[in-house]
Amino acid sequence: MGESLHTTKNSAVGPDRPELHKAIQEIVDCGIAGVQLRVHDERGQWVGSAGVAVLGETAKPPVDGHVRIGSNTKTFTATLVLQLVAEGKIGLDAPAADYLPEFGLDRRITVRMLLQHTSGVFNHTGELLEDGTVVHGIPSTIAGQEWVDNRFETYRPEELVRLSLSKPARFEPGTGWSYSNTNYVLARLLIEKVTGRSCGEETQERILQPLGLSGSVVPDTSPEIPEPHAHAYYRYEDAGRQKTVDVTRHNPSWISAGGDMISTTQDLHTFISALVRGELLPARLLAEMRKPHPKSGFGLGLRVQDTGPNGGTVLFHNGGHGGHAALMYSTPDGSKTLTAALNYVDDAAMSLAGAFQKAQQRLVEEVFCGGQAGSADEAAEPTQPTG
Repeated sequence: MGESLHTTKNSAVGPDRPELHKAIQEIVDCGIAGVQLRVHDERGQWVGSAGVAVLGETAKPPVDGHVRIGSNTKTFTATLVLQLVAEGKIGLDAPAADYLPEFGLDRRITVRMLLQHTSGVFNHTGELLEDGTVVHGIPSTIAGQEWVDNRFETYRPEELVRLSLSKPARFEPGTGWSYSNTNYVLARLLIEKVTGRSCGEETQERILQPLGLSGSVVPDTSPEIPEPHAHAYYRYEDAGRQKTVDVTRHNPSWISAGGDMISTTQDLHTFISALVRGELLPARLLAEMRKPHPKSGFGLGLRVQDTGPNGGTVLFHNGGHGGHAALMYSTPDGSKTLTAALNYVDDAAMSLAGAFQKAQQRLVEEVFCGGQAGSADEAAEPTQPTG
């Protein structure tokens, strides 16, 4: 299958799956530096990788390396909020302002609206308006050299929220849908206000420890990422010349509980399969989580996608920023999962956004639709550093 594949008899796990070898090689051929793939289905478990872990070297990505999972973090955060709803500590349709009065939130914004991105709150990582205008957020998310120069900056969640609330709302609460990382920063503060503990501590105690997710980390302000891992890169122009910088280490506090977590394909498989099987939430709240918004397909921290007659429904979340990305898909019963990690060269022009979306579609088609094109038309999570 070519020397760039890390799927030899010694490194692949599970039955021989030439179609999966081929799929990940095609993703690398589209310009992604490296791919790690894990599939669990009726044929058992298969893991493999393609491409390179470090630019300019030949070593392949570790098949279960650590990766910054971006907006997959939102599924963990939403699960914590819904666990607190189950315990009667939070009302799903209560005003978020009841729990966070210090921000002067519009009282029409409910906890549900935060989790489903229907609050209308401005996205602190920047907004692309309908007329094509870009409204920048915090400096760490302005593209180019400014992103590189600010990548170790520390932001507190209250600071991110106040910046967002200083901008006009996108729409009246509950009347539209717009993806906003700030919704999940508010969700983090809500968790911390109600429990009196950090969101990281709650994630560890309620999800990571019970499920044995030893490869997952809530880094807060730490720029470190555990070994092993593939490297992430950012390309920008400086004085008319292209520079490519290793940005594997950076402070993820700018995205907070909207996208700061580190995990592995194994841990993401364990998490999503346990979640959809009802091991983390009671049935009534899992049903709420899986109820899609008509415009976006976004439930409460999960998206719902119909892959067509060949594949049926899948529940998923994806995320990417700053040269790392992760995919997390499952059938509603948890019997088939796809989790993947990608490393690539990010840039201000989002040059690989198309390749990232094709990677999602290619893998969904192969794993859930038997290799036949379904309706894998979900919007890719941003590959620019926006979560």
